[in-house]
Amino acid sequence: MDTIASLFSFITTPVSWVIVQFHSVYGKIFGPDTGWAWGLSIVSLVILIRICLIPLFVKQIKATRAMQTLQPEMKKIQERYKNDKQRQSEEMMKLYKESGTNPLSSCLPILAQSPFFFALYHVLNGIATGKTIGVIDDQLLASARKAHIFGAPLAAKFTDSADKVAQLGATLTDVRVVTAIMIVLMSGSQFYTQRQLMTKNVDTTVKTPFMQQQKMLMYVFPVMFAVFGINFPVGVLVYWLTTNVWTMGQQMYVIHNNPTPGSKAQAAYLERLTKHVTHHGKTRSRGERAIVKAIVSKGRDRNEFERKFINSLTKVGLAAAADGTVAKSDVAVVTETEDGTPVTGAAPKRQQPKRQSKSQRQSQSGTAKAADETEPKTSLSKSDEPEDAKPSPAKPAGGGNKPGAGARSKAQSGQRKGPQRPKSPSKK
Repeated sequence: MDTIASLFSFITTPVSWVIVQFHSVYGKIFGPDTGWAWGLSIVSLVILIRICLIPLFVKQIKATRAMQTLQPEMKKIQERYKNDKQRQSEEMMKLYKESGTNPLSSCLPILAQSPFFFALYHVLNGIATGKTIGVIDDQLLASARKAHIFGAPLAAKFTDSADKVAQLGATLTDVRVVTAIMIVLMSGSQFYTQRQLMTKNVDTTVKTPFMQQQKMLMYVFPVMFAVFGINFPVGVLVYWLTTNVWTMGQQMYVIHNNPTPGSKAQAAYLERLTKHVTHHGKTRSRGERAIVKAIVSKGRDRNEFERKFINSLTKVGLAAAADGTVAKSDVAVVTETEDGTPVTGAAPKRQQPKRQSKSQRQSQSGTAKAADETEPKTSLSKSDEPEDAKPSPAKPAGGGNKPGAGARSKAQSGQRKGPQRPKSPSKK
């Protein structure tokens, strides 16, 4: 423990100072010796740290998505140079450099948060052993040792003996019940966070080993929290439960507003965005414009959900521009409703005629024939026809054919137009 204290001594004093400042504020509301004052001080410390780590969290999201995109290329490199590990490492580093990604970027929030965790653990361990640490003097140490969270002392552990818990003014049953509930909540929140990441925010069109690793971590991390949680003081459990709940809410916000392309979350987001854009006729925020701009820039590389989004805008007469804005399309067709209201939309589909039955066709032909018979005949009689219009007498055709046979038209005789094929000699 002295080794850990020496390693994190540079941050123990700032952490203890932040806790004392929050305690002075909450102590005026709930009382300086209450568990609410000290517990909320730890919660406020977590929130302050996580707010400072938001830029790293954004970088982690970008790095994780970039790694998902590179998984197929990484697999090809591994298969190509599976017998040459050195060349494989060189090609991997070259791929990271060309794409501008870093595998360690996804671990930055955890690495940056680790010093604060060990500093808080050291502070709470000092409270449990009755040692002053950082800016926590004897008066604050005595106040912290009196603080109980739902009957469990702030510095008590699940593995503490009954005598040690009694020195802190509590019973072993209360300590183990409270710590067990907090460990279950801590592990459950970690599992739910990882599960919603795997089920909603992963591109289902790409099957890579990265997905298998994430699925394995979904079960490994909760078990790790449960195993190590029995050795954490109640104050540290408050710290980890708060940071897990914060991570879960932060992850839900990212999935809802900036989902991974190709995931189920993106399909739900684009469906909501389509309704908003068609209702207002434009993108309303910078985030929406950034999403539309990214979709337009992909061109033919759009996935199924993105193509559906673009087609939905086209159907209502809207078009997405390269800068992320949405405007009315020039190719839209303006139609009118029954009351004369103009409606802008896509061109109507061509209607195919309905197929009629045989009885319907016969009835229609009979009706047309009857209408022809009732019409007055305006044709000239044979005697009234001009001489130029009378047919000339047909000349007898050679070859033994009957006279008048050449007067018949080819259409009446059923012969084809154009030159005819000569008959075979067998038929002469």
